[in-house]
Amino acid sequence: MIEIIPNFHPIFVHFTVALFSLSVGLFVVTLFMQGELKTQWLTVARWTLWFGAGFTVLTGLSGLDAYNTVAHDTPSHEAMTEHRNWAIATITLFLILTVWSIIRVRRKQVLGTGFVIVMVAAGGLLASTAWHGGEAVYRFGLGVMSLPKAEGEGHAHQHADGAGHGDDGGKGDGHTHSAPTASPTDTKQEDSHANGGHENNGTSSVHPHDDGHDHQH
Repeated sequence: MIEIIPNFHPIFVHFTVALFSLSVGLFVVTLFMQGELKTQWLTVARWTLWFGAGFTVLTGLSGLDAYNTVAHDTPSHEAMTEHRNWAIATITLFLILTVWSIIRVRRKQVLGTGFVIVMVAAGGLLASTAWHGGEAVYRFGLGVMSLPKAEGEGHAHQHADGAGHGDDGGKGDGHTHSAPTASPTDTKQEDSHANGGHENNGTSSVHPHDDGHDHQH
């Protein structure tokens, strides 16, 4: 079997969230529509609900597998358990809504406002479940591989102009670089300026001035 890190749960869960969210939105919109377009959108809303329920079975099973196999510590276990509990409530309610809609359709009965209200409530549970799942992954690092650590400040490597980590022309490239060192020539020139414009090499010299007198340095 193809190895999936950490497992298949992240694959199926996105179908669940997308299909159920679309179904909830379409059912709400159809409350304010009339005619043939309303009929068409209700058909799409029902099918997305049914397909979402099918994917949710796979999502739930793969989620339980992740719950029992992903490495975790005590804080992440609590976050994972909370996500699981929200997911169980969400899956249960959406499966009830799926059975409800199938029965109404088979009886050729209209899905009324009460059904849409419960769909909205299920959508709220879905959003909370997704948020807790994001917390478990992005805050507690469940099911993710470790990123390489930085080698330290000023780690040695080069980037071409306009390339690298967020390079925008040499500013804010995300690295700490050492300040440029002065060349021996620059240092010599600075020493010269610091001594009144005269080069100082550790020996005395005679330098003429405009007043006709020679002075020894």
